[in-house]
Amino acid sequence: MEYFYEHYVTLILTAFYVGGCLYIGWFFKKKASQGVEGFYVAKREIPGWVISLAFFSTSASTNTYIGQAGKSFEFGLSWAWMGLIWTFFCVISWQLLGPKMRFRTARLKSFTIPDYFHLRYKSSLAQTIRVLSAIIILFATLWYMVGIAKGCAHVLNAVLDIPYEYGSFAIIAVTCAYTIWGGMYSVLWTDAIQGIIMFGVAILMLAIPFMYVGGVDNLFEAVSNTEHLTKAGEPIKSGLVTFGELVSFLYILGIGLAVGMKQISEPKNLIRFYSVNNTKSMRFAMIWTPVFLGVSLVCVMGLGALVHGMATPDEANYLINHTDEVVGFMLDKFDNKLVSGICVAGLFAAGMSSLASVIIIIGTAFVKDIWHVAKPMEESKIIPRTKWFMAIYCLFVFLLTLYPIAGIVELTAFAGAVFAASFFPAIFGGLYLKWGTDMGALASMIVGMIINIVWRFVFRFNYEALKDIHEIIPAFLLSMLTYVVVSLMTKDRQPDEAHLNHVFGK
Repeated sequence: MEYFYEHYVTLILTAFYVGGCLYIGWFFKKKASQGVEGFYVAKREIPGWVISLAFFSTSASTNTYIGQAGKSFEFGLSWAWMGLIWTFFCVISWQLLGPKMRFRTARLKSFTIPDYFHLRYKSSLAQTIRVLSAIIILFATLWYMVGIAKGCAHVLNAVLDIPYEYGSFAIIAVTCAYTIWGGMYSVLWTDAIQGIIMFGVAILMLAIPFMYVGGVDNLFEAVSNTEHLTKAGEPIKSGLVTFGELVSFLYILGIGLAVGMKQISEPKNLIRFYSVNNTKSMRFAMIWTPVFLGVSLVCVMGLGALVHGMATPDEANYLINHTDEVVGFMLDKFDNKLVSGICVAGLFAAGMSSLASVIIIIGTAFVKDIWHVAKPMEESKIIPRTKWFMAIYCLFVFLLTLYPIAGIVELTAFAGAVFAASFFPAIFGGLYLKWGTDMGALASMIVGMIINIVWRFVFRFNYEALKDIHEIIPAFLLSMLTYVVVSLMTKDRQPDEAHLNHVFGK
């Protein structure tokens, strides 16, 4: 009873939110089970405002609201530049890729990103590209899901005293349940609601440090002249407000590119384009999605730096080495039941929106793009098997969450780097370059994967001069170059003119 009295507001708000997500999944259960197109892409009938909010909410996940916000505790307000990089790529995604992907995937009757590669490049190698891209999805999303679950579990532990392992299990289990029930319908509609919540929570969280210390002047005085120490044990002094003093711009650029470029290459984002119902909805989403994302990023990217104004020297010494716990500390320190309840619901929304998007992507990738390709099955078996694989994969992710290999930012940035280097050349070339070939797509995927892994595990952390050069930079450049060079060298492998005219709309 004492525990319930202390946390009842947060528990009630969180339970109300979770119950709403489960209800939406159950509500769309019958509609999503009527066919593969319904379960995978919601029959391409979702209005633009839903898609816009869904894209925003799945882009700004726990990585943003907990991992990125906390990272600025270590690196200061310089980290807010991440938000500008991220918003830039959101604009690029909607202007450069969105309209063409929506209408070309509909023309090709594509339901997943891997089968788009198969249908676009149409050759003896296209099926290999499809399977390889599905394997890349299974590999990269694993680390992304672990990072998201880890962040949510830390918040539940800090605010509600729920043990880490119980919190990670809860966030994964609830999200898996409503995604399995309602497929892409439940993913998009819950994401839209989560986007509204997250937008408000971003503004509320920014206000907490100012309210705690008693105003703007007091807070900036505290963070501009703090006596706290850096991770290396040196006084921070004015480093929190001085650009580039606590972190190199090259590191900010690398992480910014890795995370931001997910919006132009990551399947969980690109699949949103498949479900837009018409041109008018597409225009709405093209304008408003960057606005929703940009405003939210302005609020949260520098939040950790402001939390220094709330922390004692001892607390800061701990948090500088555990930045994933900064947001949970802030809520616990502010100690307002209503505010904590609203923010925890918003942080749940941030995590669940991205988890749901990823869960359905991995299910479709394995069943339709690996299993179905290797051993074709009746359409009636595709959805049930997709659901079973989603559940099994979520259990595996939970086990990995118990022993995460890195912090939230590094986990999700690595996943983003893999997608950007492996997928973007083949996607962009498929949409804009008629002379792009299957061999170019396959080679660029292989090069992107290899360079990401080799640079991270062989070079980056073993040589001091390279530690700030994120793997996304060499991997993306070499992957894009590979696509262009190999495609030009294999012009004879271009699909026939009739197929290209069908793809490009002539």
